[in-house]
Amino acid sequence: MTRIVDRHLFGPGPTNAYPEATEALARPLLGHLDPEFIAIMDQTCDRLRTAWGTDNARTLPISATGSAGMEAAFVNTVHPGDVVVVAVNGLFGQRMCDVAARCGAEVIPVEHQWGTPVDPERVVAAHPSPAIVAAVHAETSTGVQSDIKALGEAVHAASDALLLVDAVTSIGGVELRADDWGIDIGYAGTQKCLGVAPGLAPFTINNRAFERRVERPQSWYLDLGLLGGYVGEAGARGGGARTYHHTAPVASVASLHAGLGRILDEGLDNVCARHSAAGQALQDGLERLGLELFAQKGSRLPDLTTVKVPDDVDSAAARRTLLDRYDIEIGAGVGEYAASVWRIGLMGPNTSSDSVALILGALSEVLGR
Repeated sequence: MTRIVDRHLFGPGPTNAYPEATEALARPLLGHLDPEFIAIMDQTCDRLRTAWGTDNARTLPISATGSAGMEAAFVNTVHPGDVVVVAVNGLFGQRMCDVAARCGAEVIPVEHQWGTPVDPERVVAAHPSPAIVAAVHAETSTGVQSDIKALGEAVHAASDALLLVDAVTSIGGVELRADDWGIDIGYAGTQKCLGVAPGLAPFTINNRAFERRVERPQSWYLDLGLLGGYVGEAGARGGGARTYHHTAPVASVASLHAGLGRILDEGLDNVCARHSAAGQALQDGLERLGLELFAQKGSRLPDLTTVKVPDDVDSAAARRTLLDRYDIEIGAGVGEYAASVWRIGLMGPNTSSDSVALILGALSEVLGR
């Protein structure tokens, strides 16, 4: 049990949560209709607007993980037969294609080599008039950050398409400006840089996209037309009457509220700078150990670093040694890179010089370097 409590997770999965978020989970539970909880929900939606860089009224924590955020984005905006162009540069772009196809879309994947960022020109050239263009801001499977600002400019200059963005591994860790970049629909997760337990999907949709929504989407639970009333027509700024939709996960929302408060107290720009500095220090240190980074230089995420496993190293055995000897867990790669790439996360409270020193020291000893 001690190892689980003291374990340091440097993989792409759930982070060690900010203490404020963990403490909030342990507080006595409120009823989901309690006025105090309703106030917490309103404040949480408002804090999410800041994290997203948006004024969108319809910004809320969907009561499920980031994958449900992905599904909510597509089921509410894809009409049967719509052309959906998806930039694919990793696993989560592939998942976007799958979800869009299940909604009846004509999916046009724009394939990129894994480890490289999205090319806006190729994406825009894929179809003259798509209904939606979708891309991943921070690809968790490869450690690559794509230029969503450039993509948004290209998409909106070329067509009337909606821009749909996955920000699961970017929100709360790297710059994210939904309104300035032309993001019409976005979804994220709580377990990465926000430093909160998994279970909620921070979501935002602007008026332009909401007006084009599917009136009766396949999913009742994720129907944004119903969820608007659930948060009082989109929270404190909407000021609308609430309607009962589902029982909110009150502890998770309270935890997200506290985690976002922690981030905003530090200052979102300061938090992003902390992630940037720690990520750069880790990547520099890995290269000093003679390790080769996987993601293309200039597009490497600071909060999730991908490393090529040396040819003479058994990936699974090394990861197991890190876990057993040092209580450090790092992530394996995915797909064809499962045994040849490591994914090392520095997210939320793990983003510090102490964490960098810990992981570099442990890797040095395990690899004999």
